[in-house]
Amino acid sequence: MTEKFLPMLIGFCIDLLIGDPHGIPHPIVGIGKLIGFLERKLRGIFPKTPAAEKAAGAILWFAVVIISAGLTWFILRICGKVSIYLRLIVESIMCWQILAIRDLREESLKVFHALNSGSLSEARQAVSMIVGRDTEKLDEQGVIRAAVETVAENTSDGIIAPMFFIVLGGAPAGFFYKAVNTMDSMLGYIDPPYTNFGWFSAKADDVCNFIPARLAALLMLAAGFFQKLDVKNGWQIFLRDRYKHASPNSAQTEAACAGLLRLQLAGDAWYHGILHKKEFIGDPLREIEREDIPRICRLEYLTAFLMLAVCCGLITVLSN
Repeated sequence: MTEKFLPMLIGFCIDLLIGDPHGIPHPIVGIGKLIGFLERKLRGIFPKTPAAEKAAGAILWFAVVIISAGLTWFILRICGKVSIYLRLIVESIMCWQILAIRDLREESLKVFHALNSGSLSEARQAVSMIVGRDTEKLDEQGVIRAAVETVAENTSDGIIAPMFFIVLGGAPAGFFYKAVNTMDSMLGYIDPPYTNFGWFSAKADDVCNFIPARLAALLMLAAGFFQKLDVKNGWQIFLRDRYKHASPNSAQTEAACAGLLRLQLAGDAWYHGILHKKEFIGDPLREIEREDIPRICRLEYLTAFLMLAVCCGLITVLSN
């Protein structure tokens, strides 16, 4: 149990202390570059037909996950042959790089501080760094809503899901998940030129996030209880609106968050100049406000700590 839990616990603590300092090479950036390189190569080889593009996208997916997880496993195996303590140190660093607890909070609070300083343009710029939608024309409420939504969704993608996979298979499984999630972020669009090429990546991400997304929503509701938020409304909105998204997973935590905070989230949004029609999530029981950004950040942190406790229990069960 200690061998499995300790690297994640150390990585968790490192992430809380320092986050992702700029200037330090990050393996997720390397995964992104690998995806871009393979995409260019495969697009040059395969014909531009729907079936061929789907096949190329599937080949890319398998290549990236095998390299990401396989290289991690190989490095840890070599470290283990040298010293169990070296393996512990290296795997702890890997777990730190897989998680995004502090970074998600800090990046979203940049939006909050920009709004408090009276600069909507700076707030739009700050939120553009953490969301995929077009932000140039967002009003203040739109900026706040985008920040709240991305913290809610990335509590699952950036914290709960990586921890879930680390429990299952250590850092190699964690990097397997990060590769899957990064490919979905880069390729999993319904618009050209990724409609077919990114199809496999999007579907694989749906499968991998099926359990973690629901676990994240339930833990968020539990965290809301400890923060004295509206858990009853959170549960009702979660049950009603958790499938109001093109992805079967993305609205799980958004619905829980919207209900807990008594807000209406989602709705139509522009992506790369194209309007995407989306259903609303939650009810507008009150107006969204700047303070909702630090509120969702506190909810994110407590959800992460609850997941740490769950992971300890899961590892105990799996170790017996």
